[in-house]
Order: sequence, then structure tokens, then C-alpha cells
Amino acid sequence: MQGSRDWANGRDIANPARQHVLAVDAHERMNWQKTSGYNRRSKVEASISRYKRVIGDALKSREDARRVTEVAIAIKSLNRMRRLGQANFVRVA
Repeated sequence: MQGSRDWANGRDIANPARQHVLAVDAHERMNWQKTSGYNRRSKVEASISRYKRVIGDALKSREDARRVTEVAIAIKSLNRMRRLGQANFVRVA
């Protein structure tokens, strides 16, 4: 696409990654994270990574109903582990 190229700088501005870089430059990183939903996406990716590391990346059941139950049990287990290991913070001052 000719209209999507910044010919002066030789960069493709239609590229989604490039658009994010431009948005960060224009609005600063913290504002970009809030407006783009980056924080939520980051938390979801961390949760999926935690699931795969602890539970595994393959389901053992072959039937859909059993898979639903398997995932529900795994998620309940992960949530319980997180609650048990999460620190409780109390404001002192």
C-alpha cells in the first residue's frame, strides 16, 4: 500500500506493531497501556503461562464434557495455590 508508507523515514506505518510504537511516543507508555488494554492482556498471558507450567499444555480427556471438568478442576487448583501463596499487605502509615 503506497498510502501506508512513511516515505520520508522509510518506515511502514500500517504495521500494527509500528502503530503501537507511534502511540507510545505520542501518549507515553502508561497512557498507552491503559487505552490499548495491554495490562489486561499481560495478566491473561501470565495466567495462561502459569497454567501451562503447573498443569501442562495438553488435556488428558477426549470427551468435551470431561475436558470442561478437567479444566475447571485445574483452574480451581491454580486459584487455590495462588491464594495460599499470595502475601497479604497491610498499610502501616
